[in-house]
Amino acid sequence: MIKNMITAIDQIAVADPDRLVYDDLGRTNTYGELKRYSDALAERLDALKLPAEAPILVYGGQTFTMMATFLGIVKSGHAYVPIDTHSPLERITTINDIAKPAAAIAVAELPTELPDTLVITPDDLEAIFSQRVDYVVDHGVSGDATYYIIFTSGTTGKPKGVQISHANLLSYVNWMLSDDFDLPAQPRTLSQAPYSFDLSVMDWGPTLASGGTLVALPKKVTDNFKALFETLPTMDLNVWVSTPSFIDICLLEPTFDAAHYPNLSRFLFCGEELTHGTAQTLHSRFPEAKIFNTYGPTETTVAVTQVEITDQLLADYPRLPIGYAKDDTTMTVVDDQLNEVPAGTEGEILICGPSMSKGYLHNPDKTAKAFITWNGRTVYRSGDLGVQLDNGLIMYRGRTDFQIKLHGYRIELEEVNHYLSQEDHIQAGVAVPRYDRNHKVSQLIAWVVPETTDLSELDLTKAIKDNLQGGDMMEYMIPQRFVYKESLPMTPNGKVDIKSIIAEVNA
Repeated sequence: MIKNMITAIDQIAVADPDRLVYDDLGRTNTYGELKRYSDALAERLDALKLPAEAPILVYGGQTFTMMATFLGIVKSGHAYVPIDTHSPLERITTINDIAKPAAAIAVAELPTELPDTLVITPDDLEAIFSQRVDYVVDHGVSGDATYYIIFTSGTTGKPKGVQISHANLLSYVNWMLSDDFDLPAQPRTLSQAPYSFDLSVMDWGPTLASGGTLVALPKKVTDNFKALFETLPTMDLNVWVSTPSFIDICLLEPTFDAAHYPNLSRFLFCGEELTHGTAQTLHSRFPEAKIFNTYGPTETTVAVTQVEITDQLLADYPRLPIGYAKDDTTMTVVDDQLNEVPAGTEGEILICGPSMSKGYLHNPDKTAKAFITWNGRTVYRSGDLGVQLDNGLIMYRGRTDFQIKLHGYRIELEEVNHYLSQEDHIQAGVAVPRYDRNHKVSQLIAWVVPETTDLSELDLTKAIKDNLQGGDMMEYMIPQRFVYKESLPMTPNGKVDIKSIIAEVNA
């Protein structure tokens, strides 16, 4: 069991300094370099005499330098706030305004000014990393002190800074290293999610704590299918971490299978719903690999449930469960009045456990609404709808804020998407509302990537609607209009960009 994240990583560096910690398209770095760079940065930050525990912004992409910068920051007793290079300028300045950081470290060149914020430039950082120091970590981030702050979108468009403590992170990482996942020793793990997205903690957390290697797959590669399918076979991966949307792209390549990736033995998914069709296809391509579906809000440190996708699970559940709660966590399903409901009844999921955040940075109002006292304990109101079965498995049923009303019927958009994902003619699809001038939903529109077919769009739409009507889908849930696309827009975090689709549909 890991008792201190910083100590665990440094101990590996001391015992085996030449062990590979990072592989960026063939450019490699060692644990020894990780310790040396992070020690040098920690010493420099100490010399700046920054306000104690004040957060530090870090701007950059999928690089070893980012990892070394994160570690140097926490060694010096500060939390880091990762901002990805593909972030809009307004997001960078907004996060800076909200976080009120002690400093900003530009691993990549900052595209905008940050007035009143001390900025360590890429050249400064290179000079710092060239120093060899003898640093003693005696005031590193530990216990309930904040380790990192991830800014989520926020329902109003204003991002919220989720504070994750060292204790939160330990609860999560030790669970990942437990028998629940049975990860291979010192794995080579895919690092594809941006470090500003908490899914990335699923790759770097357990991998660095166990002496493994992060194998980076930067956005410039994932955005180019030709480059992606040329690069993937060269990565020699053991553990795969991504959103389901990203694995859907990879499954377009027929050679993405166990014969061509013999060492790839674990698949871990989080961030959005894993559909039955995607899981079935992946399981058939990698029959010996362990595939895990997980679930968890950023506010509870990446994930709090897991279940292995087996033949039996696929046979038993047309819509896959999100798993069992981890041992140190309680998940309760409640009604609108926050009364616990019986097993099998749908309601909002409340989460309580040691991986639960202390709240949002400098946002007491939002913190008070989301982190409430319930039956004498502090719990997180997830805003997610779910059902807990008699066997303890939890089923995800969508977002409380993804419900719409159309012609008097209450419709869960993610339930519609579930049915779309099951339809034979549809490779990927999402349903979004179209609003009238009174801001009421007037139509449900599906954006669809069709499977290869000789049918015209008119005949294809008729075939899809006939299949949906002939299945379990209620007629009022079937989209009135189908728009066919070669691909669906994606966010930088690798999820389908629902917001941009809704914006275009309602332009």
